[in-house]
Amino acid sequence: MSVEIIFRIAAIGIVVAVICQILKKSDRDDIATLVGLAGLIIVLSMVISLISELFTAIQDVFTLY
Repeated sequence: MSVEIIFRIAAIGIVVAVICQILKKSDRDDIATLVGLAGLIIVLSMVISLISELFTAIQDVFTLY
């Protein structure tokens, strides 16, 4: 795992924030909310996979079954 994942999450956050601001300025608050929710789901799926790898590594270190 490297710093690359942090940059990916930050980039997704910046893109989602810009899109949400553009949509809110054009009175599309409902779509802006959906875009924010989609960005959150994308980031959470990335983080969940990292947490899964962490638990696997902990099991390997302590040889838990």
